[in-house]
Amino acid sequence: MKSIQLSQGGGGLESQTLIQNLFYRHFNNPILAQAEDAALIECQGQTAFTTDSYTVNPLFFQGGDIGKLAVIGTLNDLAMRTARPGYLSAGFIIEEGLAYADLERIVASMAQAIAEADCQLVCGDTKVVPKGAVDKLFINTSGIGAVQTNHPPALNRIQPGDALIVSGDLGRHGAVIMAARGGLDLNSDLQTDCALLWPLVEALLNAGIELHALRDATRGGLATVLNEWAQASGLGLAIEESQLPICEPVQGLCELLGFEAYDLANEGRMVIALPADQAEAALRVLRQFDISQNAAHIGEVNQHQPGQVIIQTAWGTQRRLHWPNGELLPRIC
Repeated sequence: MKSIQLSQGGGGLESQTLIQNLFYRHFNNPILAQAEDAALIECQGQTAFTTDSYTVNPLFFQGGDIGKLAVIGTLNDLAMRTARPGYLSAGFIIEEGLAYADLERIVASMAQAIAEADCQLVCGDTKVVPKGAVDKLFINTSGIGAVQTNHPPALNRIQPGDALIVSGDLGRHGAVIMAARGGLDLNSDLQTDCALLWPLVEALLNAGIELHALRDATRGGLATVLNEWAQASGLGLAIEESQLPICEPVQGLCELLGFEAYDLANEGRMVIALPADQAEAALRVLRQFDISQNAAHIGEVNQHQPGQVIIQTAWGTQRRLHWPNGELLPRIC
């Protein structure tokens, strides 16, 4: 088979063949293998539940693809409420004519990410739509996880005096997608930061770090997270521009195209608000992981200029860090 046909979404023999030969082969587990209309799963205690849809263009990019993104993105949303990943669903909307080899490569990538997260895909759905109805492939994933603390991080737990930490350098995912779409040669091996954040959160919990708020800085980047927190808490956030971790290739691309790295999307970075006296301990934990070696203490929460994010520039001046404006880059995650 070279490409996906409309008949493979019709619910008949062709659909069953696609499901059995592709999805069941890669995602197989005892719950999925029951092939019932709904999966039966075990949940105990407080449970987190989330969903997201993924429409990145191009489907494949340096360090990842839409399949890995669809798994990691949803599991990271669970991790931001300190929920250990447990179960996933996946819905595929496939454009007629998509190369079968591309779809299999994406499904295999999802299976690998699911295995690395030690969770299970237990239900799913497949639709094939006429050519032009969607652009190649859209994926929706939903996730369920068991919350690991009695006091999950939340916006209403942010307090004056809290330290603000980012878990790694900023803007890689957005920069990689921009480069792939524009055919730009970054003259580097820059890859997306797409990575599972649960191991970092688990290590912080095990170290006794009190997590007041957690948010993965995806679409809209760090600037969106900070403005959401300032607005929701009614507190001021003060950021040191010189402390923002940004790698050289991302900085170079931003200067070339007129972007700011803190506006660009990330897929494996989180922002943390926590008691200031635990900031150094949290950084020591994070820097044990490859994906968070560049974790940095970037600022503080205060009661000045409530609802605003103020950035102290490298030139000694202050300015307001605004929400990103407009559509910087469509279909990025």
